[in-house]
Amino acid sequence: MFTGIIEELGIVEAIEPRSTGSRLRVRAPLVCSDAKEGDSICVSGVCLTAVDLKPGSFGADVSPETLTRTSLKLAKVGAAVNLERALLPTTRLGGHIVQGHVDGVGEIVSIELLGDDNWLLRVRAPRELDRYLAFKGSVAIDGISLTIAAIENCEVSVAVIPHTYSHTTLKQRKPGDPVNLETDVLAKYVEKMLGGLDVKGSSITLEGLLEQGY
Repeated sequence: MFTGIIEELGIVEAIEPRSTGSRLRVRAPLVCSDAKEGDSICVSGVCLTAVDLKPGSFGADVSPETLTRTSLKLAKVGAAVNLERALLPTTRLGGHIVQGHVDGVGEIVSIELLGDDNWLLRVRAPRELDRYLAFKGSVAIDGISLTIAAIENCEVSVAVIPHTYSHTTLKQRKPGDPVNLETDVLAKYVEKMLGGLDVKGSSITLEGLLEQGY
């Protein structure tokens, strides 16, 4: 589990194609400072397992499923990636609950300067994710925890503060670039539970909910 607060910008040092999937090697001195074999590391929104640890870098196997469903299939040597180590029980939850399970790949529509190094990022999300995206809700974009400022026709707008812009890959992004999207896991569980309710046969009414303060 992660929080969507990026700790370090890593650099892809190597990509080794394999018969199934591939192996990345990422240079990341901070993340590797206490990493152990088998640790989970969020790489631009994708939860990967650290292997073949070396001083200042780690390897990670990327399955065919992950390559199919995320932007890692477009990764190139020398590219920067957002990195976050797994959450500790004692860590402050500064963002929101992020699993590193990418729901879909979006496309940057625009990223414009608002002033004082604050930015407005617009991303077009896959239509099937629209029901999980809500005004003032949370979304992880390339592993970054962000708050939805507006959403219309599957186009999500988020405000990006100076620190986030300068400490993540967003400063290198441009319109048309793909980004990994993970919606709030709570929305998915709520949908699952409500889907099993027999609303027609229920005694729940709008009037009753209003009387209870909902």
